[in-house]
Amino acid sequence: MARRTWVVLVAVALVATACAAGPNAVSAVDGVTVAGFWRGVWHGLIYPVTFIISLFTDNVNIYEVRNNGNWYDFGFVVGIGLLHTVLGHGHRVSPKRRKAAKAS
Repeated sequence: MARRTWVVLVAVALVATACAAGPNAVSAVDGVTVAGFWRGVWHGLIYPVTFIISLFTDNVNIYEVRNNGNWYDFGFVVGIGLLHTVLGHGHRVSPKRRKAAKAS
């Protein structure tokens, strides 16, 4: 079961990186659609995967340079926040701790 979970997670990560932010060279090209709020949210959600890939290639960046400014930035932060809220383990309480809290 655990192996199947890892295979699914790797497959989802590979599919998600297909929409990663482009290289910086695009920022000088006119006529290219600029990234807005929703693309910022998406890039924020997939930033851990794009960061790892960006370490090994020059074709992928974490942050889209050609964006519409504050709305893209806001979307990027919202995406990072959503990712950490959904996947974060900071709010979980261990059963042992929960039992001790009920006893006192």
